[in-house]
Amino acid sequence: MRAENFRIIVDRVSRLAPQSAARLLDVGSAHGWFLEQASSRFEVLGIEPDQVVGERAAARGLPVRLGYFPDVLERDERFDVIVFNDVIEHIPDIGSALDACHARLNPGGLLVLNLPSSRGVFYRLSKLFARFNLRGPFERMWQKDLPSPHVHYFNEANLRALVGRHGFEEKQGFELASLKASGLLERLRFTGGVHPAVLYAQYIVLRCVIPFLNLLPSDIVVGIYRRKD
Repeated sequence: MRAENFRIIVDRVSRLAPQSAARLLDVGSAHGWFLEQASSRFEVLGIEPDQVVGERAAARGLPVRLGYFPDVLERDERFDVIVFNDVIEHIPDIGSALDACHARLNPGGLLVLNLPSSRGVFYRLSKLFARFNLRGPFERMWQKDLPSPHVHYFNEANLRALVGRHGFEEKQGFELASLKASGLLERLRFTGGVHPAVLYAQYIVLRCVIPFLNLLPSDIVVGIYRRKD
């Protein structure tokens, strides 16, 4: 699912970026899957704070620097595209991160934010369940007790307003599929601690509802924003 969604993002960015756009920075590049997709169009660089994950990606020949954005960048480094895939919602001081993006983008550069949406059907359902003291799904949406939990949730409107205050204008917004049958069971197993009977019950229910999800708001939203000069 991630590979397919990343292909869609790269295609949209390629259409919006000027032909001269060359350098792309992937903040929180993790295993390097987006770098691999984007390298067909851009000269890519990834930043990854997790040393183990970053070193594994670098060992595969991907251009990854270990550390935090923007600290590991050279003083004069600039980019035509900066991308955050499932990262910006983990950053407490999101305003400083957006200001750093504005400073590090070339004139007319693009900022891409791919993140979970508070309008999504699963987020809304989990919030409803929490009101009846069924807090597990809601805590899972916020990634509670995981090494890097979510500290923000956005929708298209408040995200547009936020980036607008930091010198960006929206060029395109769209949703991505948040659930596919392929790899679903492995994804449910990821957090662990779930009884096998509950795990497989969740899997069966989700497999049944996947065909109807395209009719409902997705839990993944992408915004592409241009730097205002």
